[in-house]
Amino acid sequence: MSVTAQLEAVRRTLPAGVQLVAVSKTHPLEAIEEAYAAGQRHFGESRPQELYAKYEALPRDIRWHMIGHLQTNKVRLIAPFVAMIESVDSPRLAETIQREALRCGRTIDVLLEIHVASEASKTGWNYDDLLAYVRSGAFVQLPNLRVRGVMGIATNTEDETVVRRDFEALRTAFETLRPAFDAAFDTLSMGMSDDYPLAVACGSTSVRVGSLIFGARDYGPR
Repeated sequence: MSVTAQLEAVRRTLPAGVQLVAVSKTHPLEAIEEAYAAGQRHFGESRPQELYAKYEALPRDIRWHMIGHLQTNKVRLIAPFVAMIESVDSPRLAETIQREALRCGRTIDVLLEIHVASEASKTGWNYDDLLAYVRSGAFVQLPNLRVRGVMGIATNTEDETVVRRDFEALRTAFETLRPAFDAAFDTLSMGMSDDYPLAVACGSTSVRVGSLIFGARDYGPR
């Protein structure tokens, strides 16, 4: 199937109001251009250098989402244009984004990444630490961040009970944190190609789908 056909197949499975972020990391410009021609505007990347190169080469109305772990020394590269940083996982990163957003004269939308998976290798805030940071009022000191919600990745397992547990933990965290922010706090980003239908059933408002749209990742030279 073509990228267009696969994109349309995924769209048909999504309820109204659920945003689709097409995860284009490692895929060539031609694949993104095909999805763009089919009306897709939100794309997700995980490497700042690759994200910057694609931003430079592709239409400027694309809404780029940084979805991978972001090192503080790479924030400056993407701060001038990134639409959303979904992977804010520490006070240091949040404070770095604030400095770079202020330098660019921008307010950057962000999601707070929470670690819920069983794998220690996955990144994200420990929920209790995040809750304490939010309740301390720290985000009031970061006016160039617009906190839009939370993001997380479920455990990589075929056990649906475990995956559902992770998604429900994220939904609970989203609902608990929401009163601390304004009406812009409206995004619960969870669910990828293997598990997004369950994520939607658990309340996801934004899914990150790559392989079902673009096929297997291209790990060849960039």
